[in-house]
Amino acid sequence: MHTESGLPAYEVIAIKYATRSGARPDHFVGGDPHDVPMPMDYYLWVIRNGERLVLVDTGFNEDMALKRHRTLLRRPVEALKLLGIDTNDVRDIVITHLHNDHVGSFDSFPNAQFHLQDDEMAFATGHHMCCDGFRRAFEVDHVAGMIRLVYKDRVCFHKGDAQIAPGVSVHQIGGHTAGLQVVRVHTARGWVVLASDASHYYEHFEKKRVFSLVYHLGEVLEGYDRLLELATSPRHVIPGHDPLVVQRYRAVSPELQGIAMRLDLNPIAD
Repeated sequence: MHTESGLPAYEVIAIKYATRSGARPDHFVGGDPHDVPMPMDYYLWVIRNGERLVLVDTGFNEDMALKRHRTLLRRPVEALKLLGIDTNDVRDIVITHLHNDHVGSFDSFPNAQFHLQDDEMAFATGHHMCCDGFRRAFEVDHVAGMIRLVYKDRVCFHKGDAQIAPGVSVHQIGGHTAGLQVVRVHTARGWVVLASDASHYYEHFEKKRVFSLVYHLGEVLEGYDRLLELATSPRHVIPGHDPLVVQRYRAVSPELQGIAMRLDLNPIAD
């Protein structure tokens, strides 16, 4: 499907593959006075039409779930199979950043080209990793694996904004990590922005609050304005870990209720 602008209108799907418990004070710089549960969900994102498929992030497997005390609902490979996607057929993967939950199953995609910000690789391999606070969300095997893919010509580096395909672009925001990038997608309802960890929850960008794991506070706050500039409206910004995504968007099918949500369709609730 193409719109009047001539750009493709993509289907965009969020796939929930894992979850974990948590409390509100865990998710905000400075904590929060309301010490109540605030769970976190983990997603992959699929961008596709009849001509192209782009995967955003690869999630993690059993090893990370065990190590980091998360509940793995389904391996990313199995989650994609629910949408009829064979990992051998995935040719383009955007890695929003190199934290373990966004790149942990990279080696399940033997034919993919990975799109990464140059600053993210420099951050994950440079002097900032001498600080435990910065490095704790990275896994050295994941970073080393991505370096090996560089030497196989399977990593496409970007410096700031770049077009991945007609109607699909990446935009460096940083803040959470030095090279965090978000993905802007043209859909039938307008420009959808997959914020990933530029905003973990709706509450972060809506109320200008910041997640507790942060590299540069100022870049996070400026990034919220950038998200809104890139998206058709605030309703078109999709946070990276919010369970509300499951509630607000239609399932791909009744069988995938609570698992795979259509982000290219208007939300059903706010």
